[in-house]
Amino acid sequence: VADVIAPLGLRLSAEKSRVCHLDEGFDFLGFRIQRRRRKGTNKMSVYTYPSKKALLSIMAKVRALTKRARHHGLADLLGRLNPVLRGWCAYFRHGVSKATFGYLDAFAWHRVTQWLLKRHKRITWADLYRRFLTGRPGNRPQENGIIMFDTTTVPITRYRWRAGNIPTPWTSMGASVPA
Repeated sequence: VADVIAPLGLRLSAEKSRVCHLDEGFDFLGFRIQRRRRKGTNKMSVYTYPSKKALLSIMAKVRALTKRARHHGLADLLGRLNPVLRGWCAYFRHGVSKATFGYLDAFAWHRVTQWLLKRHKRITWADLYRRFLTGRPGNRPQENGIIMFDTTTVPITRYRWRAGNIPTPWTSMGASVPA
């Protein structure tokens, strides 16, 4: 592998590299790549999904952004939170990420609503829904036309390049490898 990537100006790091079985799985560029059994069948397939480390990283960013005294209002908070969520989802939309996006959306919604409850000490849930959770669908936090980004609406495009249609520089004229 080192000989193949050397002409590209790349080098292999022995400390970061290891050989493992595909059933064990490995993390690469924030993705977890692992062979698993397909639901409802006995067939095995290779899945790429966001790693636990990547999910914990975005959750830490959401926590940091939803600290109590950092923002002037909900619109300021959403103005800072939305680009972070949108960028993370844009990167991980090419894997098996639907469940992870749902989990992240619920986590962010909970953090924002808890931020609102701490900021408005005597507000009831009914008033919270009436004043701040007016974004539709799904009672999204909203203020001044800024609605909290819904991570569950990001379209998942899995496995754009698969098997025989992966272009490589080593085949003739960039043609794909025959399957």
